[in-house]
Amino acid sequence: MSFIIEKEELLPLLNSRDIRICDCRFQLGSPDAGYNDYKKDHISGAVYFDLEKDLSGQVQEHGGRHPLPDLETIKDKLESNGITNDTVLIAYDGGEGSFASRFVWLLSYLGHQKVFVLNGGYRAWRDAGYPIDSIQMNYMPTEYRIDLNEHVFASFRKVKDYTLNRPDDIVLMDSRESKRYEGIEEPIDKKAGHIPGAVNKVWTNVLENGYFKKKEDLQSNFTSIGKDKEIIVYCGSGVTASPNYIALKEAGFKDVKIYIGSFSDWISYDDNPIE
Repeated sequence: MSFIIEKEELLPLLNSRDIRICDCRFQLGSPDAGYNDYKKDHISGAVYFDLEKDLSGQVQEHGGRHPLPDLETIKDKLESNGITNDTVLIAYDGGEGSFASRFVWLLSYLGHQKVFVLNGGYRAWRDAGYPIDSIQMNYMPTEYRIDLNEHVFASFRKVKDYTLNRPDDIVLMDSRESKRYEGIEEPIDKKAGHIPGAVNKVWTNVLENGYFKKKEDLQSNFTSIGKDKEIIVYCGSGVTASPNYIALKEAGFKDVKIYIGSFSDWISYDDNPIE
């Protein structure tokens, strides 16, 4: 199943009661900007999901800068927006790809079966002249059942075990830009470098002008990795790992997980080694 939907595919579905469009626009360092953009205008019928209030939990000593949200909190958010387990969910951001992809991965982890990222994001939709407005919809509350899909989640313990044993059937993938991976510069986290054994596949390489690249290009991006491997993807805080997660799935990799705490969680343990 593909996680990507094109704007031309979404347009005729716009007024369907079976779908919910989810605006995930966000700006790191300016946490109110995404919601302010949503209030100004958005895809008609869309509801807003905030990266830090809805798609992440409270930052603590461990867990990273964008840890998993409290399950009851995200469940309430889904229910208050009229979302059921059968609702087709379509997420978009400003065109960065990372925030909408975070939504897609998180809902996949919650066990949702039909969740997609809008290719090109809001910029592509708006530039095409497709319907936008500033109406904030109120949907009838529903009931939502969480059925966790542990197959897409990699725990700290699993990553720790990988660094100790280096099994041949697992690939640990760092999604950050090369200078951060190599430890040349680190603008965010308190330590520089990468988790021992990780390979570097920069997340922006799977996108072009806000669109995910074609399947054959994504496959080419990951040719050095066997399709029979279990892939654990991480980044700085579990957000920009998400486009690589989607790209790997689109490229035909079956066993792909995200270490949601990522590098910011890894370095919160003083005794963890860094390369």
